[in-house]
Amino acid sequence: MAPPLLWQPFEQFKRNSNLAKYMQWLSDNLQLEFKTYDALWKWSVEHPAVFWKSISDYFKIIYHTPYSNVMNNDPMPHTKWFEGSSLNYAEHIFRNATGERAAILFQSERHPLTFVSWQELKQKVAALQSFFIQQGIQPGDRIAAYLPNIPEATVSLLAAMSVGAVWSSCSPDFGSGSVMERFQQIEPKIFIAVDGYSYNGKIFNRTQEVKAIKAALPSVKQLIWIPYVGEDTQAHQLAGSVLWDEVMQTPHTKLQFTPVPFDHPVWILYSSGTTGIPKAITHSHGGVLLEHFKYLAFHNDVQPGENFFWFTTTGWMMWNYLHAALLTGATIVQYDGSPGYPDISVLWRLAVKAPVHHFGTSAPFIMACKKAGIHPGEYGSLSALRSVSSTGSPLPQEGFDYVYESIKKDMWLCSMSGGTDVCTAFVGGCPLLPVYEGEIQCRALGCELYALDEDGNKIWDEVGEMVITKPMPSMPVYFWNDPNFEKYLSGYFETYPGIWRHGDWVKITPRNAVIILGRSDATLNRQGVRIGTAEIYRAVDTIPEIKDSLIVNIELPGGGDYMPLFVVMKDQYKLTPEVREQIKKTLRATYSPRHVPDEIIAVDDIPYTISGKKMEMPVKKILMGKPVEKSVNTGSVKNPESLEFFKKFAAKRSFQ
Repeated sequence: MAPPLLWQPFEQFKRNSNLAKYMQWLSDNLQLEFKTYDALWKWSVEHPAVFWKSISDYFKIIYHTPYSNVMNNDPMPHTKWFEGSSLNYAEHIFRNATGERAAILFQSERHPLTFVSWQELKQKVAALQSFFIQQGIQPGDRIAAYLPNIPEATVSLLAAMSVGAVWSSCSPDFGSGSVMERFQQIEPKIFIAVDGYSYNGKIFNRTQEVKAIKAALPSVKQLIWIPYVGEDTQAHQLAGSVLWDEVMQTPHTKLQFTPVPFDHPVWILYSSGTTGIPKAITHSHGGVLLEHFKYLAFHNDVQPGENFFWFTTTGWMMWNYLHAALLTGATIVQYDGSPGYPDISVLWRLAVKAPVHHFGTSAPFIMACKKAGIHPGEYGSLSALRSVSSTGSPLPQEGFDYVYESIKKDMWLCSMSGGTDVCTAFVGGCPLLPVYEGEIQCRALGCELYALDEDGNKIWDEVGEMVITKPMPSMPVYFWNDPNFEKYLSGYFETYPGIWRHGDWVKITPRNAVIILGRSDATLNRQGVRIGTAEIYRAVDTIPEIKDSLIVNIELPGGGDYMPLFVVMKDQYKLTPEVREQIKKTLRATYSPRHVPDEIIAVDDIPYTISGKKMEMPVKKILMGKPVEKSVNTGSVKNPESLEFFKKFAAKRSFQ
């Protein structure tokens, strides 16, 4: 039985969508007729070379040298795309430059809503580009940034791309050790940093962290300093540093774009690195360019002139993805600060003021708004708002209901799931399809995704391992410093040779919609039954006294297991016997007795990675007696002090 239908696109919405226009183009130019999205998807994965060539042609990709072949026959991860061609990602952004609207709308805790015109953006990128060239930056050189989500970061990204340099960024809330682990791998020549940042109304000075990071990077020839939170410019006296404002005065000519090979690195993103040094995931100019055109246009339906917002930091792949909206002729909306300061309405007030047409956020933020009883329409008109997108973790059914009950009834909810690995989503929205409670609408075009059982067979309407069976252009070209593809192959292809295993539990429904049930490596094997941790959290989140939770299952030597649930209580509440009983009752009623934990324990905090993921496996290792330093890379932990409780808890108990 199908879950409740929450939204159905009306005919004009479908007709005006970028996807409908593309389908008409396929009919007019390739004599390909598709009556349904499912038929289009099937064609896109059965004929990948024809499909990706159509994407290239439809979006009029600018090639400075032509390609000889769309894709070769080498298996993943060695597939080559558009061989022989050269292009530049940034060039495609600036062909949308116009005097009619802003390129960027920006707001922070300390700055009111302001706009950056295309002319201003172009001038600043040209100045920084000229400075890079003066510093001897060549295609392939790395440029690293320690910046918040501010227009200066956008300028830096676009300037790096324009000269063929390789971009990499960390948010200034990352500790210096974590940043060193990332940037030491890639040996940047330019380092761009701020003096600090603001969060929850507090200023955090990062001068000492910047000094430490720069000292650990002997490859850096020049530090560019941005005094963001203070007026103290003494920091520019640091060895080899120059002030941002001085750089902006660099004489320059017309903005230029250096053509680079299709598979030339464009940026380096990083895996969570929970148990080792984060992997330096390297993407290509051409691969992400095609993917971003496809996804932003067809699966998010971003139209020219619209305002596209995503709450993100520069340390998350969604920051790179946010900038992809510029490819479509949209204006990007940036926010720097806490989504809960001065209260949780701040981003919705921004959505009213901008106004925002596409509002991107995370599942935890939506659930936090639900718990707080927020009704965004109370802060002003949301008439411009066409879609709300959610990613980062599975959005529970209650989150779907909240969006339509409390945000806006006549609006498209685009739940999506992908990864840093591809800087996009594998599954997500479709403007031609309805939205059902708890379901992601579709598998993305060009992404041959299936669920596999334990024997490697494709299954439908059952939970299985999420796999990708054919290559996509935005898959990493390689991991940095991994010449033999050892880390790459072990990361995705060890379980099923020749098939990408992503590490998520997934179910493909009879409607060809998708349900993500959480990470497969975080699955609880409870008395022979697999339980997704997301199921536990979904149920526990309904209990008003609970602020956060984490669950693990430990296999005991005698063949049994021990499954504790750790909970963080809201400020005014304690973990009473009544609350414990309510948790057990809820899990028993919602799922099964197997889902009921053996013990419920109150903790002050739950450990998270810097990218915002609960650290289930490291906690499990600590509880099983493994030393903290061998269980987790503490540089990857957002709140490392939270691990102390689990260390002490493990010392008191023995699960060996």
